Amino acid sequence: MSAAPLHGLLLCGGASRRMRRDKAQLHYSGEPQLLRAWRLLTAFTDRAFVSVRDSQHDEPLRASLPQLIDTYDAVGPVAGILSAHDAFPDAAWLVIACDLPLLDETTLRTLIAARDPAKEATAFASRFDGLPEPLCTLWEPPIHQRLKQRYEAGSYCPRKVLIQADIHLLPPPGNTLDNINTPQEFEQMQRQLEVLS
Repeated sequence: MSAAPLHGLLLCGGASRRMRRDKAQLHYSGEPQLLRAWRLLTAFTDRAFVSVRDSQHDEPLRASLPQLIDTYDAVGPVAGILSAHDAFPDAAWLVIACDLPLLDETTLRTLIAARDPAKEATAFASRFDGLPEPLCTLWEPPIHQRLKQRYEAGSYCPRKVLIQADIHLLPPPGNTLDNINTPQEFEQMQRQLEVLS
């Protein structure tokens, strides 16, 4: 089976309520996380876009990059994923969240090397519960229908879609998919990265 072209989607349309600041603009090692994640994503994809809500369209950091504006209600990451599939239905999507400061090239290279285009998605298992991690996942075109059906039924959790789908599940990639949601986690991550640098 021939593989669909691989596009990239950087999810940064969240409201960052728990962080109380825009997570895309948090600086790690002197650089906004959005730009760091963008560089990673574009190293592995044919085309890439930043997923934004309409109200974020003109925010300067996001406005400097190619955008896909959510065409679904602001119901979390699934709105961005569905909007991307609608815009380019024949593409597979490497989707990553913008709040993964430990994500690295090795992790993305591993994911892409393990891609199975005959499956609905290729994903890593969480190191915490063994369930699929939806926000660093390769979503193939056929899963769009399943995502849309669940959305229309009022279920907005992309992880539950992956649990029900026929996916290729990889072992957890260490701590590289740990995300940052609160000011305390941000401070801890900054200290951790200072030690590593």
